[in-house]
Amino acid sequence: MFKKLVLASNNAGKLAEFSALLAPLSIEVLPQQVLQVPECPEPYPTFLENALTKARHASRCTGLPALADDSGVCVEALGGAPGVLSARYAGEPKSDAANNAKLLADLQGQLNRRAWYYCVLVLVRHADDPQPLVADGLWLGEVRDQPSGSGGFGYDPYFWLPEQGCSVAALPAELKNRLSHRGQALQVLLKKLRTLV
Repeated sequence: MFKKLVLASNNAGKLAEFSALLAPLSIEVLPQQVLQVPECPEPYPTFLENALTKARHASRCTGLPALADDSGVCVEALGGAPGVLSARYAGEPKSDAANNAKLLADLQGQLNRRAWYYCVLVLVRHADDPQPLVADGLWLGEVRDQPSGSGGFGYDPYFWLPEQGCSVAALPAELKNRLSHRGQALQVLLKKLRTLV
């Protein structure tokens, strides 16, 4: 198995999560900005298409295996929005605070607060890999009006987990990595990786 891959993201929170999750396999995760990989457009309406495009782009630019995720929060009352637009829900420049404010405004007066985090991971061994490894994960919760917790990033302070009795931002990092949509998808991906060894 390879010992190094490029993460097709400049998100520090995702880098920390993936580095922790891949550490047991001794795989070093390099953020694309360290390798001067420009950000890749994400023009597609699905998480899968965007993740595959980002992975191929990062691999093509670096010659390394590449891991990309496309993930976001989907809210039932909003027809699945913000969805693939989660990072830019309030427009440019990207802002967690602005995105959360827009989400709460869009949900004002809604009784149905059911939501889920969704993640698709795509790993390509090289840019033209004909058989990318694909895995996904889903994490159910609900959107609350008041933030709580000091960890996490993005929508985490507002994403309530009824079974945990707290927001995602209040979870210890290790527990978040195990329970999260990204953690679930990575466990599926790791099983697929082990079959290749």
